[in-house]
Amino acid sequence: MKPQENGVPEPVPSGKYLRYVALGDSQTEGVGDGDDVVGLRGWADRLAEHLAVDNPDLQYANLAVRGRRAGEVRSEQLGPALALRPDVATVVAGVNDLLRLRVEPAAVVGHLEAMFAALTDSGARVATVTFPDLTRIIPLARPVRSRILDINDRIRAAASRHGVAVAEIARHPSVADRRFWSEDRLHCSPLGHQLIAAAVAHALQVPGSDDSWNESPPPLPVPLSTHWRATTELRWATTFLGPWLGRRLRGQSSGDQRTAKHPQLHRIEGPRS
Repeated sequence: MKPQENGVPEPVPSGKYLRYVALGDSQTEGVGDGDDVVGLRGWADRLAEHLAVDNPDLQYANLAVRGRRAGEVRSEQLGPALALRPDVATVVAGVNDLLRLRVEPAAVVGHLEAMFAALTDSGARVATVTFPDLTRIIPLARPVRSRILDINDRIRAAASRHGVAVAEIARHPSVADRRFWSEDRLHCSPLGHQLIAAAVAHALQVPGSDDSWNESPPPLPVPLSTHWRATTELRWATTFLGPWLGRRLRGQSSGDQRTAKHPQLHRIEGPRS
């Protein structure tokens, strides 16, 4: 679908979407919103539920797998996605590249742009997101801040070239609010996944969506004490940072031996609580 002259995609008429396919990594898989026992929901599932309100015949596939880098998403998921003939698709990947010791932002966004091009050329309406500044929730990640800013600028430019809708998560006023993040601080909480779903729906101009997702939440009721913060940081480093670094040193990924949770199209119900 071609963008308008001002770069804003044309609204999609009611009933347009019949097949939604999500490509990506752990965020799109839904990590942080549910678990492997009760099942993962996540922002893409929530977006599908939103789309189903106006598109009751919608079918949905989620090809995302945690731990995948942008090049792996392209090589493993793009072909299957195109085979499903989506008329709407989301592509979100790159955070796992950002957290490596060596990364080339141009190459990362090159993989994203290749997916943007292939999907839009197939006739799909495509949406993506920009990444929040992780250093605001993980101070130890400060060295990657320039990478995040660089990749976000490149994502915006690539999306503009292909008429891809962009949900500006990076500019949300509360990306440092701990309520939007799960305990590991790399994945969103259910509230965070809800916010992303609302942001992408708004970027796609889905009927019933609006910009309320971008409002600041009410302030936290009680400021955190210095002692509480120090204890929390130590617990986080022991529980999450240590194991993550261990996997990196061993060349392992959280997605090893995992496959997509919804590799085939299936009917989706409307929103649930």
